[in-house]
Amino acid sequence: MTNEREQQTILVLGGTGKTGRRIVERLQESGVPVRVGSRSAGQPFDWADRATWAPVLQGVGTVYVSYYPDLAVPGAPETVGAFTELAVASGVSRLVLLSGRGEDEAQASEKLIQSAGVEWTILRSSWFSQNFSEDYLLEPVLGGEVVLPVGNVPEPFVDADDIAEVAVAALTEDGHAGQVYELTGPRLLTFAQAIAEISTATGQRIEFVQVSSADYADALTADGVPQGVVELLMYLFTTVLDGRNAHLGDGVQRALGRQPRDFADYATDTAATGIWDKE
Repeated sequence: MTNEREQQTILVLGGTGKTGRRIVERLQESGVPVRVGSRSAGQPFDWADRATWAPVLQGVGTVYVSYYPDLAVPGAPETVGAFTELAVASGVSRLVLLSGRGEDEAQASEKLIQSAGVEWTILRSSWFSQNFSEDYLLEPVLGGEVVLPVGNVPEPFVDADDIAEVAVAALTEDGHAGQVYELTGPRLLTFAQAIAEISTATGQRIEFVQVSSADYADALTADGVPQGVVELLMYLFTTVLDGRNAHLGDGVQRALGRQPRDFADYATDTAATGIWDKE
């Protein structure tokens, strides 16, 4: 890492999200100048409002690109491409993209980053362990019943802390340019097995129930979930979970020189925080 790069501001898009806030915390602890890209930031950033893009790019040398809600949604490549062009024109010389493992649609955005003419790193990540504690699966876990349209297809759940550590390395160190890191955990688990491990860690009865795709979509709609979100969740729970990701990646090992964090450790540590305790 050069002195010049050490002094350049790093923009973290999605800086209040699961991976983004962890990246921001690590950069701040290391004394690296960092700017949070978020709709709630002092200088707001909004993917849907291109007028907010240029201001947050001023004085920025490196960007962590996390697209909301997901690279698989319609229009994502066009938006990511437009932002990338502006970033490079603004002087950005390094881009680190959070991508989805097994998401064919995300590869269009990956290619745009790879062809931008600057240093790039792709973090192709599997399902986050933290989806059970910081996202849409938290409420079902607390309710004691997780209902999903998935069967016995295993997934190598990855810990968001591992993603953040790899991201920080790619953002601040040399040696990661041109790398596509497949980020996974160290073993395969079905959703039923993951729920069982959370149940064991909490000492509470939590059941997994498999339902049809149609019934799940109907339940989401009945709960008032926007149609676009329903479509995205159905895509992720059905298409992406068709077995294409039922193998381990070595991205954490290659980037950090260590094994990724195990799901059981995530479950134990998260249970200790009390977030899964029922009121």
